[in-house]
Amino acid sequence: MWGNKKPDAAQAGQPDQRNLQTNQSSKPASPAWEDKPAMSTDAMRPLGATSDRATARLGASLQVKGEISGNEDLLIDGSVEGLITLDERKLTVGPSAKVTADIIAREVVVYGNVKGNLRAKDRIEIKKDGSVNGDLTTSRIMIEDGAYFKGSIEIDKNPEKESGSNAFARSSSHAAAPAGKTI
Repeated sequence: MWGNKKPDAAQAGQPDQRNLQTNQSSKPASPAWEDKPAMSTDAMRPLGATSDRATARLGASLQVKGEISGNEDLLIDGSVEGLITLDERKLTVGPSAKVTADIIAREVVVYGNVKGNLRAKDRIEIKKDGSVNGDLTTSRIMIEDGAYFKGSIEIDKNPEKESGSNAFARSSSHAAAPAGKTI
């Protein structure tokens, strides 16, 4: 009620100022969530313009058994057993995560423990405290000093990245076939 008296007094002098004050008083109600640390911009990211790069999160206390698939980036801090399929997305295995699963994603970053085979279309990173026990198939690999890895690595050249050299690969494979070589 007191807030209405001030705009009325200002209205007598300038009628447009009341509209501005009314708009200003309604605006703080909507961005009030921005001031709270619990509601960070990460929480609003799926609703914003960057929704195509949203990151889902499985917390440290969560345990999942089964198959996970989706169309958004995923951060795992808990325990997962099964299959994880994020074809064109990034999977991050957090430092407290324990994953026993085969993983298929565009990019995989491991800070925690993974037991299973990893297949990444773009790259796999095993950070210094990360541990992977399984076979890796990827175009690019990075293993930091101090990381644990046991398994095999297959470098898979994507046809998308070889578009310029693809014609050369075809011509050299045709030339090699009559000579009796198998590729």
